[in-house]
Amino acid sequence: MDARLEQYESKMTKTLDNLKEEFSTIRAGRANPHLLDKLRVDYYGTPSSLQSVANVSVPEPRVIQIQPWESKLIKDIEKAIIASDLGLTPSNDGKVIRLVFPELTEERRKDLVKDIKKKAENAKVAIRNIRRDANDAIKKMNKNNEISEDEVKNLEESTQKATDKYIADVDKLSEDKSKEILTV
Repeated sequence: MDARLEQYESKMTKTLDNLKEEFSTIRAGRANPHLLDKLRVDYYGTPSSLQSVANVSVPEPRVIQIQPWESKLIKDIEKAIIASDLGLTPSNDGKVIRLVFPELTEERRKDLVKDIKKKAENAKVAIRNIRRDANDAIKKMNKNNEISEDEVKNLEESTQKATDKYIADVDKLSEDKSKEILTV
């Protein structure tokens, strides 16, 4: 893509990265430590990531084990998990917290797939809005006689190619995540 339009492609990349991050927090009935990435625990008055105050591991396919560096953090970690939208109930033995993931029901899987499709559609809309902004910038450059009509056509074509590429990437991500959710 042309150097004058790199900022727009960069925004499209960020949109795609954001979607990947959102998809990583959608659980597929398997334990994935990334589900806890956004969780914050009060550590001496400072909201800290769970990974910075505890060891997070997956000893079994449907269990996440959290071992805090300090045992007094167990209550705070449990509070953070309960307050989150994970829908999991933590259990602890005084030293470690275990999160057991129940099998997903067929209905829940379908709801998750709808959610995936909605997030993917929002990402596509964001990418199209970025394309519109790029095209507006191209027209403005032409109006100010900074570029010729041929350059306008070339820049608009490369913007459209980038848009098509990113939308295809969003579709692929959405399709892969949906398959992962629907696979029993």
